[in-house]
Amino acid sequence: MEITKNWTPTAYFSLGFLLLCVQSGKSAAISTRGGQIKDTHIQNLDLESEYELVEMDHQVHQDPSNLLGTPVINRGPYFDTSASKNVTALVGKTAYLNCRVHNLGNRTVSWIRHRDLHLLTVGRFTYTSDLRFQSVHNPQTEDWSLQVRYPQKRDSGIYECQVSTTPPIAHCMQLSIVEPITAILGGPELFINTGSTINLTCIIRHSPEPPPGIYWTHDNSEISYDSPRGGVSVITEKGEITTSYLLIQRAKDPDSGKYTCSPSNANPISVTVHVLNGEHPAAMQHGDQLRIGDPIYVFVLVFFTIMCGR
Repeated sequence: MEITKNWTPTAYFSLGFLLLCVQSGKSAAISTRGGQIKDTHIQNLDLESEYELVEMDHQVHQDPSNLLGTPVINRGPYFDTSASKNVTALVGKTAYLNCRVHNLGNRTVSWIRHRDLHLLTVGRFTYTSDLRFQSVHNPQTEDWSLQVRYPQKRDSGIYECQVSTTPPIAHCMQLSIVEPITAILGGPELFINTGSTINLTCIIRHSPEPPPGIYWTHDNSEISYDSPRGGVSVITEKGEITTSYLLIQRAKDPDSGKYTCSPSNANPISVTVHVLNGEHPAAMQHGDQLRIGDPIYVFVLVFFTIMCGR
């Protein structure tokens, strides 16, 4: 079906009824096939969006390429989902859920928490007694962010960015608040034979991003990797699971003590190392089994940890 007609000034249209608003003396042709709208000059109309007419004479003046005087239709508000994504954040570290809305016009953006359907913000105003929640907007951008200060695990869930169109349109995002877990394999105590290699393997899980730094200390003093003692090195592999290996060759009695792995974005973890000189405590393995500190054990442990992290 094709419709061509001259319209009176300021006639409005809805996509449901297919009335087009154009200036007096101008015409427009709209074709409908299978519920979709196609036209040589008017394209990409969305049946679920709102549209408005930009004054044609003004638009032609602003756009010299519009030589045919084609009526210009502006799409109503819509979400940029590429800039409005799920977020994973750390416990206690301020989190931001971003909502980018194009062609907002005079509509209002609100944030709603799905867990209890609680209205958190409307525009720039906070509508909850929990003042950790705040709407952040820079007028020079199309971004409306929900700021959550001092987030806790209970704040995890679905949050809805809603625009006050008729009917309202909404985009939902998942907020996940996590607390990284730090562990040292074999802890809390390790028994090493004199002359063996000490291998301390620190693993950091559930971190939204790899820790920028991992620091090792021995009895609360930072370990130096270029000290006269020598034979001390660290290997760190960053990823979804971050692993840091502290290797100390030719273990001696002064190497005994408390070793602490401190990721910059997670809780520290400690292990106590005992360097033995002929003793055989119950905690050590005997016979033909591998003993902590044996070179082959170190190799197997490192290989196994790498494979599990992939």
